[in-house]
Amino acid sequence: MKTPIHGQGHGVAGHFAGLEAPYGLEDFAKIVMLPVPFDKTTTYQKGTDKGPAALIEASRNLELYDIETDSQVYLHGIHTAPPLLAENSQEMLDLTYKTCKRIVDQDKFLVVIGGEHSISYAPIRACGEHFKNLTVLQFDAHADLQPTYEGDPWSHASVIARVKELSQIKRVVSVGIRSMAIEEKAHSDPANTFLAHQLDENDHWMEKVLDKLEGPIYITFDLDVFDSSLMPSTGTPEPGGLYWNQTLKLLKKVAQEKRIVGFDVVELCPTPNNIAPDYLAAKLVYKLLSYIFHYSKDKL
Repeated sequence: MKTPIHGQGHGVAGHFAGLEAPYGLEDFAKIVMLPVPFDKTTTYQKGTDKGPAALIEASRNLELYDIETDSQVYLHGIHTAPPLLAENSQEMLDLTYKTCKRIVDQDKFLVVIGGEHSISYAPIRACGEHFKNLTVLQFDAHADLQPTYEGDPWSHASVIARVKELSQIKRVVSVGIRSMAIEEKAHSDPANTFLAHQLDENDHWMEKVLDKLEGPIYITFDLDVFDSSLMPSTGTPEPGGLYWNQTLKLLKKVAQEKRIVGFDVVELCPTPNNIAPDYLAAKLVYKLLSYIFHYSKDKL
């Protein structure tokens, strides 16, 4: 493995962390990164279609040794699949679902990189069919429970509404919500929703989240769950969100105590001349993988 050159990145462009053979061989790699650069239904700031490439480019400057877990998760093999391109939501969801289903059926660990949040329906459906009785852990500033938004039932604002209609989903547990329309309130589930303004300064709320998680866990991580001061590069940055150490503490607890079977990271909307959010998103992906493969060896 080449030593990273800061400011340039190491390895091969277009590959997560720049990884190539032997670590990038699909028949060896345990982890498959699937970029889905789709941005058709966003309604405020456009540009999430540039998110996967920005995240992957930033990842080429990551240190591949994780201090906290004393591990190098890339040694399990990380393959970066070709980006999935589609002209409309139905085409994107169909293509993404079929690709995700093939990946999980090959016993690979699936990581989907968006793109707008609407893409998450497809990997959740695929993982739900494969693992059964799936609990979805949603990190998000927005409820995403619109029955339909601007006439589109497959909008990014409706993704969790659609996910809840899947028979193989046991429940959705939502963390960090701090923005919803009045129409969404009737569809919300207060017992499984942890609103940002209700989160304690101590960790008691994290234990309550863990108590809600049953069976295999899929994490859908909308980057706007972070406070906008930390993550301004999203379609709709919301103040009052989560911070880095707080978020990692919860993710670590989930990895230690539950079986995480896949995740997505979505809604990175790159900003010119500010690469910090891109790097944060890449670091989040690698940290979560480090937790999952270090703490969940007997669960994968």
